[in-house]
Amino acid sequence: MTAKIGIIAEHKPGEARIPLTPIQIQQLQNENPQLSITVQPSAQRKFQDHEFHSLGIQMSADLSAANLVMAVKEIAIKDIHANQSYLYFSHTIKGQDYNMPMLQHILAVGATLLDYELISDDQDRRLVFFGRHAGLAGMVNSLWSFGERQKILGIESPFLKIKQAQDYQDLAEIRTAFQAIGSEIAKWLVNKPAIVVGITGYGNVSKGAQEILDILPSVELPAADLLTTDLASYSGKIVKVVFKEVDMFEPLDPANNFVLQDYFEHPEKYRSKFNQYLNKMHILVSCIYWDTPYPRLITLDEIKAHYENSPSLMVVGDITCDIDGAIQFNSGATLSPDPVYVYDPETGEKKMGFHGKGVLLMAVDNLPTELPREASEAFGAALLPFVLALGACDYSKSFADLDLPPEVKKAVIAHGGQLAPDYKYLEQFLKV
Repeated sequence: MTAKIGIIAEHKPGEARIPLTPIQIQQLQNENPQLSITVQPSAQRKFQDHEFHSLGIQMSADLSAANLVMAVKEIAIKDIHANQSYLYFSHTIKGQDYNMPMLQHILAVGATLLDYELISDDQDRRLVFFGRHAGLAGMVNSLWSFGERQKILGIESPFLKIKQAQDYQDLAEIRTAFQAIGSEIAKWLVNKPAIVVGITGYGNVSKGAQEILDILPSVELPAADLLTTDLASYSGKIVKVVFKEVDMFEPLDPANNFVLQDYFEHPEKYRSKFNQYLNKMHILVSCIYWDTPYPRLITLDEIKAHYENSPSLMVVGDITCDIDGAIQFNSGATLSPDPVYVYDPETGEKKMGFHGKGVLLMAVDNLPTELPREASEAFGAALLPFVLALGACDYSKSFADLDLPPEVKKAVIAHGGQLAPDYKYLEQFLKV
């Protein structure tokens, strides 16, 4: 079967990424003459149309001949057609309410849906992701938010020189700028209380976030020491605290010890103990995956109690952006042009922008698009080994007979009007 892939133009505002870069597409087609990739023109994509034309890559608005259509974010329902196959981040596997109409449409027309998030090895480790770049952009934006929030509260600092990630040319410019700003921050912080930045998790998102923070004059303090350390001894410094599961959660039964594997297998037996750290932190960057029935990191009651006492937490950068999730007061994702809001724990209301009473939330749900070239290059490199098989698969066959690598076959959510066996549980979220 001739392998024909189409790459659709992203429709979400500000989304500038692409699953495969022009150079990667050229490489794939040179190495696989039976593979044909057509790219839809796009005015908002960071890779300009002329970059594809210059490499002889076919461009067309019509992708009807494609065996598989690829995107980064969700494809609009109007662009999902009968008996065609699609690969993108669908945000459906938790039964996300806002995407159930899309999944229902896919089933109704008999299309096939694959999700990058589910491409994984035999140990269920994800293989194709934007995690590091979400962390990179998320930490830049969290520190930018901190400077802007300080200004509203009457504090002028060198953090104001930090820009939003999307306003830098690339990652190299961010690094250069942060090195210069770091020197100014070090001078400004002399004889001032420590600024504590908490980072949850230790995966790719967290590593990206730490990569940015480590450019600034920071020191690391173990989470276990945060409650017992006199932070006056860290005056004049940025203190980085990385929280692991054992630092954040505890068994419901105080007679039991925290056991990581047991927490993963039986999260209902655990609760968060994270609220004890809140009055020690100024910035929290959330990098942990969340789903029910795992305990929330911070509940509405806990953030309300924190603000009724001596609130220190000024900014939360919710990079993983699970709405009503680990950070329960994340009541909605934002877009890069309008990326923050202030949540008032007393009233439960949110106010877009930097003004207001409460904690500021940076909740952009597609942060890697603020570093679109580097993010696309890294993502495409991880996807390359699977592209030919994805394009060559005959999706008209039954699910059992789909000729896909095992890493990819487990990423098929829907096929031929039916949910794949591993995703039958999604029926409960669909409107019948």
